[in-house]
Amino acid sequence: MSFLSNRNILRWVIIVASFAIISLILWNTYTFFQHFKAEERAKMSGWTFSYSEFSKDLYNPEAEINKVAEYFVLDSTLTTPMLLLDSGRNIMSFRNIDSLKISDSLKLGKLILQLRKENVPIEISFGDSDSGTLYYGNSPLLTKLKYYPLALILIIVLFAAVVFFFYRSSKVATQNKLWSGMAKETAHQIGTPLSSLIGWTEILKMENVDPDHISEIEKDINRLQTITDRFSKIGSIPKLEISDIINETKESFNYLKRRSSKLVDFDFVAPNEIINVNLNRQLYSWTIENLVKNAIDAMKGKGQLKIEVVANDKYVHVRVLDTGKGIPKTRFKKIFEPGFTSKKRGWGLGLSLAKRIVEDYHDGKIKVISSEIGKGSTIQVSLKIISA
Repeated sequence: MSFLSNRNILRWVIIVASFAIISLILWNTYTFFQHFKAEERAKMSGWTFSYSEFSKDLYNPEAEINKVAEYFVLDSTLTTPMLLLDSGRNIMSFRNIDSLKISDSLKLGKLILQLRKENVPIEISFGDSDSGTLYYGNSPLLTKLKYYPLALILIIVLFAAVVFFFYRSSKVATQNKLWSGMAKETAHQIGTPLSSLIGWTEILKMENVDPDHISEIEKDINRLQTITDRFSKIGSIPKLEISDIINETKESFNYLKRRSSKLVDFDFVAPNEIINVNLNRQLYSWTIENLVKNAIDAMKGKGQLKIEVVANDKYVHVRVLDTGKGIPKTRFKKIFEPGFTSKKRGWGLGLSLAKRIVEDYHDGKIKVISSEIGKGSTIQVSLKIISA
């Protein structure tokens, strides 16, 4: 037991105790059910005896009616369904049974089978070799008691589910808080060398270094500033601004194209117009970057990658198409879960971050709309259009 923490010990104690309590409740319920069932059979045996005695007196005009039999047969308030048949299978009496069930021979046969299944029939003798059979079922109270354990188990399962989801939500919230703190700390740590790089860039300008080289360095510095801004926004509600999604998508596309393998054939298709949406530019570019990098990884650095923008009256759809290995249909939703990855290295955060950015921050949708193993996949981001 020494290798278990105190928390794990307490958890197992609670689980074992809960299981013991549930088992005890179910056992007591079962015992009570059997006891109650035995009492009902005793009542039915008393009823058959009284009915038999009462029937004998009916054939003897000089005999006084047995008062006990009269109570059981005529004045009984039993709620148990009963069906009494004579030796020729003719109905002699029935109680607490819908008359429609005995008016048809087929329904009567099914009723007898049902009653036999619930309780063993009781044979009754009327004397002079005349006899009958009493079929009876469970009373409404006994029927309710029969399903009580199932209702109890269902309540316990629902309660356990609520506790589990509460615990899981609490754990996820704690993890999110930890990731947010790490992201903000990362942004803070990047800020120091980034400031130094900006200073060195100014020195290189004074040294008359090729302006094209300095321009590329400045682009990377701006990119680092964008990444820092992204990390600083994790855990907080980002500010959305009306932006042209085509222009924002194209900027991210061009940046990634210049810094990706020459073996990847890039293509960008979009309408020649302005489509405005509510957008956080830094987070949206992060989404496009994750989708493009994921597509390049799926193609193992070689293939055709295409981004196309399609719009209708309400939504604009940004689609990233690749010629990679494809995604099984069973994983269309799973690839967006945190930690899921098909690579040997990687934390599986790219697509889950993209999903959170699109759906939680931009009130949009992201999904795999098509994929074929060995031929490629298409992932689509959908955002609402802001009318002019």
